[in-house]
Amino acid sequence: MAEKESTVRLGFTTGSCAAAAAKAATYMLLTGKLKNEITIETPKGIPYHAQIVEITRLEDLVRCAVIKDGGSDPDVTTGCHVFAEVTYEPATHKIEEKGVNDGASPTCIEAVDVQAAWIIIDGGEGVGRVTLPGLDQPVGNAAINHVPREMIGKEVLEVCSVCDYHGGLRVTISVPEGKDLADKTFNPRLGIVGGISILGTSGVVEPMSSKALLETIRVELNQKRTLGQAIAAVSPGNYGLDFMKQTYDYDLDKSVKCSNFIGDTIDMAKALGFSGMLLTGHIGKLIKVSGGIMNTHSKEGDCRMELLAAAGLKAGCDADAARAVLETAVTEEGIRILKEAGCCEKAMDYVMERILFFLRKRGGEGFRIECMTYCNQYGLLAKSEGAEDMLSALMTDGKIG
Repeated sequence: MAEKESTVRLGFTTGSCAAAAAKAATYMLLTGKLKNEITIETPKGIPYHAQIVEITRLEDLVRCAVIKDGGSDPDVTTGCHVFAEVTYEPATHKIEEKGVNDGASPTCIEAVDVQAAWIIIDGGEGVGRVTLPGLDQPVGNAAINHVPREMIGKEVLEVCSVCDYHGGLRVTISVPEGKDLADKTFNPRLGIVGGISILGTSGVVEPMSSKALLETIRVELNQKRTLGQAIAAVSPGNYGLDFMKQTYDYDLDKSVKCSNFIGDTIDMAKALGFSGMLLTGHIGKLIKVSGGIMNTHSKEGDCRMELLAAAGLKAGCDADAARAVLETAVTEEGIRILKEAGCCEKAMDYVMERILFFLRKRGGEGFRIECMTYCNQYGLLAKSEGAEDMLSALMTDGKIG
């Protein structure tokens, strides 16, 4: 075990890459000296020793890049080039109030001392623009989150201090591969157009994808709440997309994808002020919820066929049918067996009853939860009494009557 753990390698976020590139470009601009490597300290306190590549040096401009390395848990941005271009900024463009932003202008990070240097941070090619409210940055800003902005500001101003520079600088972050990579991220769903986001809160990428996914779910929920939606539409994934579209003319792309984190998503939706939640999902995921499993990943527990067989027995199927369900590996086949045994409808009603019990127990008082479950072969299997009304509300104004 120890030998396996020793191979786990930390990576560094796009925010760390941007800060390192910006620091190196600033150093080269202000000193006129070449810089092939640079060190920054991440918010987590871990130093990042970055190699600097693709260097362009002109009299009033320096552009250079750091190649993103995701470590043992790489994402789609691993291997991309995060560029920083640093140029001199005229004093007339200085924004006097720290952090002021009208939504259309780039963020200004200003030193507390009015005699000190100040910088403007913006995004260039391959860095997305925010078009919808509820995200880390206001509408119109480059999708460079606040922690990476703080990191860039800290590193650049540190170089300015060492070089005794008291003027303005403009730092433009770009990712040439970003526009193509964005389609593989959540950005199009979040209303971030034209590229990827520059992200990171700790500055490092740890091999813990669950944490990152939970944060993405929270961001999506928060955005929909900010846009005025009172009901959280949630689905584990797009498995069943065609069914929902054909039966209810509802596009699951409008739902927040909660993956396996059903319980955590309920907690977040309630905390963010939603009044209710509609969960729609394939029976293969939701059958687990009928047993009280709120994280449906197989490593957390997989008793799908046992729960399905128990529901069949509760609905009156014979022992042979229950044994046949237990011997199959997929829920779709289990559903077929129950249908042939003539007890599927009653079994699914019981499953929905148990699903609602556990969902509503997790949600608590004052938080309404409805649910629909289906399978590919047979379509709708069960729905709660208020599910269609909640779906109708979602398709209109997103509020519960």
